[in-house]
Amino acid sequence: MLPVLYQTHLKSQLKLPEYLMLKILINLLQSIKKVNLDLATALPLPIIFESRRKRLQRFLSLRALNIEAIWFPIVSKWLEIYFPEKQDIYLVIDRSNWGWINLLMISVVWDKRAFTVYLELLPKLGSSNFAEQTAALTKVLPVFSKYKTVVLGDREFCSVKLASWLREKGLSFAAIQHLLVLEVISKMKDALGSDTYA
Repeated sequence: MLPVLYQTHLKSQLKLPEYLMLKILINLLQSIKKVNLDLATALPLPIIFESRRKRLQRFLSLRALNIEAIWFPIVSKWLEIYFPEKQDIYLVIDRSNWGWINLLMISVVWDKRAFTVYLELLPKLGSSNFAEQTAALTKVLPVFSKYKTVVLGDREFCSVKLASWLREKGLSFAAIQHLLVLEVISKMKDALGSDTYA
């Protein structure tokens, strides 16, 4: 079941058949946990498999299904509920790859967990570069404009160029090597106080 916050926003962005299809897909993904077009075999629609597959393809290619229109407004509302304005917010930028899938992710740290707010499939294997990092951050940062934001990154993001770019935007940056991000946040708060950052 989707939280009410999600339902309200999704109903305002999607037509009723699109919204219902999304709810069906979410329920299916939670039960079968397999993401590919074979998912069409499990769709509870009284049509032949090929029609279900085409319907699923059309749905997944809808222009309305983009991260800026669907996900960012939900994240903004979530932030309003759980974070007072001007509060310190820690964003973690990270890249992960699984075989041939290479993802650049940005997450917000909340309640000792990383909550993904943005992810992008990189068109190559290996590390991300400055242009890819700043492009991703540029999309995400407006969502966090009401907060005092600290960006955390591991050794891949230890670039003077990225740190300077973030400083120009009025953000703090901490490069973390060989420590868990949540441990670093705790140590930073204890050692430096909440108004100072490494």
